[in-house]
Amino acid sequence: MSWSGFGKGLGGIAVAVAIVIGAGGAEVSATPLTPFRYEAQAQRHCPHDQVVWLDFRKGVYYGKSQKRYGQGFDGSFVCLSEARDGLYRRSLLGLR
Repeated sequence: MSWSGFGKGLGGIAVAVAIVIGAGGAEVSATPLTPFRYEAQAQRHCPHDQVVWLDFRKGVYYGKSQKRYGQGFDGSFVCLSEARDGLYRRSLLGLR
């Protein structure tokens, strides 16, 4: 393989990377979360929405009726709509 052939391969990779990076801007971006330490603060922030406990480490949120609601050190209270817009998923643990 000559150096001229090697340069052409890298040029193709650079173009592919540029396309991937450029296409990333077209994706839907998540809205920023407003995390709160206390449930009442979150409820004042979103009075017409449900408050959930968001576990940042696991990437899930828990509703008020679930056992892990408000528990753990890697979480915070947020509005349900913000958690969903932030692409967090609902935990199925403890649902009745």
